[in-house]
Amino acid sequence: MSAPAQGRPSYAAVLRLPYARRTFGAALLGRLSYGMLALSVMLAVTRATNSYAVAGTITALFGATGVFLSPVRAALVDRHGPRLALLPMALLYAGLLGALAAASWRPAGAPAVLLGTIAAAAGAAMPPLGPSMRAVWRELTDEPALLQRAYSLDGVAEEVLLVSGPLLVGALVQIAPPAAGIVGSALLVGGGTFAFVMSPAVRDVRPTAASEGAARSGARLQGARALLTPVVVAAGVGLSLGAVDLLVLAFVTERQHGDDMVAWVLAALSAGSTVGGLLNGAVNWQAGARVRLPRLAVGLGLALAAAGLAPGVGTLTVAVACAGIFVAPALTTAYLLADEVAPRERRTRAGAWVNTAVNAGISGGTATAGLLAARLPLGACFALSGGVTVFAAMACAVRKPKTAGLPLGRARPISQERAFSDASPAP
Repeated sequence: MSAPAQGRPSYAAVLRLPYARRTFGAALLGRLSYGMLALSVMLAVTRATNSYAVAGTITALFGATGVFLSPVRAALVDRHGPRLALLPMALLYAGLLGALAAASWRPAGAPAVLLGTIAAAAGAAMPPLGPSMRAVWRELTDEPALLQRAYSLDGVAEEVLLVSGPLLVGALVQIAPPAAGIVGSALLVGGGTFAFVMSPAVRDVRPTAASEGAARSGARLQGARALLTPVVVAAGVGLSLGAVDLLVLAFVTERQHGDDMVAWVLAALSAGSTVGGLLNGAVNWQAGARVRLPRLAVGLGLALAAAGLAPGVGTLTVAVACAGIFVAPALTTAYLLADEVAPRERRTRAGAWVNTAVNAGISGGTATAGLLAARLPLGACFALSGGVTVFAAMACAVRKPKTAGLPLGRARPISQERAFSDASPAP
């Protein structure tokens, strides 16, 4: 399945691509906002309404509109180009976050309906910086090894942002009201998006007009079918991850440990994912993304099922860390496969569909695990959570649809001088 990486480009080579550091840094600055927002909204709304139930509902509304409308917003990026689409979205999003911060700044200062309406509208306007950055990586290079490294680096960085975002909020609320975290998020996404779209790597990217006719419609349908594999597997991974969060809490509580131990176990999951993501980019894979993806998902599922056999929290921490090794590689490979099968004019949407599947799966997995944990032994719940990913992987392993995009390994090289030109025809 793999071979030692010999003569393989390093992560430093990825960052040496023209304008890569500038573009990637700007995207990460904006995406840090997403790592801060969930906790900031929860804390600010709780303080404003004095109700955990209302805060949970409003946070869920914000997340739902952000997740399920992501492909729609990504379609706007594909249709109008990142500069024309992302900047207005970011300005609207930042403005709505500012309104939410103002409404929730004072304790018991705003009605729940108003806060919920603003939060839902803000989620609907969230700019898809992650899918957009992954689409830009393909503009920066068509070399398969560099592209895999770039996607692995992107996935690891996103994992770090999701961990560091809540830590920043925790530090901020020591000196300011919780709504200050929402203000900080608005500033980050506004500044990061502006810097992202002004980068030469993004600024010169123009929308690719989709040709009309039966041939284009057929390719579009073929691409949609091919996209099922990464989307279904990503949804399975998300379901398992959402279930694990709650099952770890139940495991620790059942053994009468403190809540702080939950954070350590979940941190082990993130640490394992980070290590796995870096290793995934360093390996010279011989098998293609379509073959690797089900195998990685099966590895994750089996590791999670084995975690349910842990006799204590220490063993559970090690088992969860081992499961985490498969998380970032599985998601990175899903994004790579989505990019591979999508036509050029639909790449941002393809990545957004994978992203939506993961986040929707996480929400559904948490809810389902809560119901199962009240009725079944925890070992069985862990086995079921891993089994979902295995089932999704096995179901997709038998499908071999043709790709509608440019297959990895057959990419036409792009010179540095033309890396940002849109003059060449779409594949």
